[in-house]
This record gives sequence, C-alpha cells and structure tokens, in this order.
Amino acid sequence: MDLSDLLTPEAVVASLRASSKKQALQELSAKGAEVTGMPEREIFETLLHRERLGSTGVGHGVAIPHGKLTRLDSIKGVFARLEKPIDFEALDDQPVDLIFLLLAPEGAGADHLKALARIARVLRDPQTAQKLRASGDAAAIHALLANPVTSTNNAA
Repeated sequence: MDLSDLLTPEAVVASLRASSKKQALQELSAKGAEVTGMPEREIFETLLHRERLGSTGVGHGVAIPHGKLTRLDSIKGVFARLEKPIDFEALDDQPVDLIFLLLAPEGAGADHLKALARIARVLRDPQTAQKLRASGDAAAIHALLANPVTSTNNAA
C-alpha cells in the first residue's frame, strides 16, 4: 500500500499552528472533513475517543492519530508538519511535530492496519523525517510521502 493511495496534495498542511494536542486534533479534523466530506465534529470525537485509549504519539516526534468512521467509503489521510513541536503524550515523551491522520471505513480491517504500518515505516525513517521537517512546501511534502526514498531501500 502506497501513501499516495491515501494522501492527496490537498490533504497536506505544510505549517500547522497548534499549541496543544487537542488543538492539533481539531485542525486535523477540519482538514479531514474537507478531504472526506464527513462532519468535522464526528471526526474530532472519533479521534478523541481513540486518544483516550492511549496516545497515538509513536515516538521520534511522530503521531499517527486514527479512527474508523461508519459512512466513510475509503481510507483517507491528512498530513501536517507543525510549526512548533507540541506535547502529544508520546511513548518516548518527546514532543511531536509530524502528524499523519488516518481515517478508515468501519469495515476496513486489515487494510487499516496495513496503512498504519506503512505510515509508521515511512515516518520512522530518519532521512524521510529529516526531509519532511526541512520542507515548508506542501507539494514537496506530498512528493516525499507519496514516493519515499527510505534509507532501508536497496541502492543497487
């Protein structure tokens, strides 16, 4: 599964202003509503419910908030690079500045898990994360995510 299947250029926010986890989730919910056509409030409540189960801050400055929505027809993503890192109650207690929101249909099952794994693999790559942090341009960020050149790729 490629991230280009989940993420359109319009779903990338190159410089998101948020001073808290809740505010970041609100901003991402608004962008998620634009991308999916789903109600912003429904997305936000789904994300808050998921965060209550445990933080989606996976470490190394990365968070992957996610949730399932009953009326969504396909898996969609929103990516944001924060202007300033925020506390996201991450597993390693490090502030977060790269957030990939993943929204999936209720019955997505294995595809949802595959998408989460793929996102985590791409964002955990130090080269990719560094390039994402250095880029202030949404088109460049989308290109990086859609066609990641990870340090684990074989150079032949």
